[in-house]
Amino acid sequence: MVQLLESCVGFDGSPMLVDEAIAIIRARTAPAEETELVQLEHADGRILSSDVSAPLRLPPFTNSAVDGYAINSSDLPVEAARSFLITSRIQAGSAGELVGRGAAARIFTGAPIPDGAFTVFMQEDVNIDGEGRAVLPTGMKPGGNVRLAGEDLQEGSVALSAGRRLRPQDLALAAALGLTQLEVRRRIRVAVFSTGNELALPGGVRGPAQVFDSNRLMLMAMLRRLGCVVSDLGILRDDPVRLADALKNAAERHDLVLTSGGVSTGEEDHVKLAVASIGTIVFWRLAIRPGRPVAMGVIRGIPFIGLPGNPVASFVTFAHIVRPTVLALSGASEQRPMLMPVRAAFTYTKRVSRREYVRVAVRPSADGFPEAVKFPRDGTGFLTSLVETDGLVELGETIAKVEPGQFVNFLPYASLG
Repeated sequence: MVQLLESCVGFDGSPMLVDEAIAIIRARTAPAEETELVQLEHADGRILSSDVSAPLRLPPFTNSAVDGYAINSSDLPVEAARSFLITSRIQAGSAGELVGRGAAARIFTGAPIPDGAFTVFMQEDVNIDGEGRAVLPTGMKPGGNVRLAGEDLQEGSVALSAGRRLRPQDLALAAALGLTQLEVRRRIRVAVFSTGNELALPGGVRGPAQVFDSNRLMLMAMLRRLGCVVSDLGILRDDPVRLADALKNAAERHDLVLTSGGVSTGEEDHVKLAVASIGTIVFWRLAIRPGRPVAMGVIRGIPFIGLPGNPVASFVTFAHIVRPTVLALSGASEQRPMLMPVRAAFTYTKRVSRREYVRVAVRPSADGFPEAVKFPRDGTGFLTSLVETDGLVELGETIAKVEPGQFVNFLPYASLG
């Protein structure tokens, strides 16, 4: 079972900076130790548990990068085009033959370079004369259009590093090395609850003062995109004792417990108190908007995260607190989402010392540079603001105001998966 070390606890009650919270998570979260072997076709998105060393070099032999004609480099035409007798034909997958002075080998992409040859002319640059000889032009450099053995990867070098979250191109590299399996860390098990008497199950009966629960489905989908095994534990009602029992039981069977709602300061926000009764609170306020009331705690050594109930705040704090926690528990190398520069097409004022995220759509401006258009409403309950935008503009703690034309950092939703 993975654990969040309780030595990280030192929260004084004041809002914690986002980077400080992430640093605590990265420094104090121990990843799952268990590993498993998986077939390459099932390894996409998994976390590599140890370095993969290349069992052979890539490419394994020197070969042609193009369809063309191979000659000895000492035969290169210098002052005028020259004709060469075509003495052999080398297809991909077949062995090459010796090329002597004044001779050329017809060669195809991927075929091994024959002994005595070290330069390949593209077939588009070559003419065949009336006697069937290849007429090669001037201007080619020695070694042109030749892929050297090992120029991509040397035998014994690290091909894939431990902690890498595997992508399709990583699997292609492993396959090119002749591998069929990779050792990865086991998937993280996450329990997900929604909390609140005001929630009803989608498809069920909704009371006049209730709304359908949407956060839980959103959070579970985001967790699965990060490779987690997710347990849907439904809706917890506003009962402190039942909350504490459910959270304690979930911590015994999972690596992370995640809830939404009930972590603010209202009299009916019971989640934080329930966690404090069975574990320890690490922090419960962040200097972030939306999403200030987000709690992190430890229940019997297992990390707990309580997200706000408002959908947008829940989404934003998942991206900046839950995501790095899951990656740390998974043993993944640090993967901070990539921020892209865009030009603001809006005016915005914010409080210094707090990080804020503005929902925007991105479109090309008149000069072709991407510009960010702010969603017209600011409320954290507008799910349409997440559906009708492309990502978030991140405004750091030192920024007080944004004017149209100012460059800002854009975080695409696509980078959070």
